[in-house]
Amino acid sequence: MLSLGAVALEDDGVKLIAPDGSTIDVTAPVDGEFAATSISRLGVVRLAEPTVHDWLSAQLSSSVRLGWLDDPSRRPVSPAHGGLEGEPLSLADAGPLLLTSVTSLRRLNEWIGQSHEHPEQPPQAAAMARFRPNLVVEGIDEPFAEDGWTRVRIGEVRLRQAEQCDRCMMTLIDPETLAQGKEPLRSLAQHRRRGGKVWFGIRLIPETIGRIEVGDTIIQLG
Repeated sequence: MLSLGAVALEDDGVKLIAPDGSTIDVTAPVDGEFAATSISRLGVVRLAEPTVHDWLSAQLSSSVRLGWLDDPSRRPVSPAHGGLEGEPLSLADAGPLLLTSVTSLRRLNEWIGQSHEHPEQPPQAAAMARFRPNLVVEGIDEPFAEDGWTRVRIGEVRLRQAEQCDRCMMTLIDPETLAQGKEPLRSLAQHRRRGGKVWFGIRLIPETIGRIEVGDTIIQLG
């Protein structure tokens, strides 16, 4: 993945956007070479065009290739992560969608400020981008209320919670500067540590197909 930059969806694929503003369109490959992958429970992925590999390699200063999963049903959500039979995962890590809330992030940043060793140098607030969510919810009264949601409806889509999300070392990297520090894992370890892991956000699995848009209301179903 690009440490800096963005990805935009297009009708027939995606557009990769580099920090310098350069872009490349990646269409969904329908034929061509397959490549072995180390991604859990998936043997091969279909390769994108060679020009895409070259562009990414130049951006990352490292030789890389871009893989495309032709059939998401080939890789189901693991039962260890709350998956049920037939639920596809594509190339995501452990769940199809990650939901976080602005209210929870605000509480986390309060903890970060309180635990800082040098009050004369206020710590930088953790940006939501560190947690790489697909869905960000505003307007929740209580921090971490989302932990208790079992099913919700957002727009046209009904989703169920597969599990809460344990956080890894990637959250220590500032997505804008790539600087690395101790937060937010240090504060999460002080306040949100269970079973030797720290937690922020919930993994959701869609139960229906539909459209979700910015501004949609989230309705708790359980």
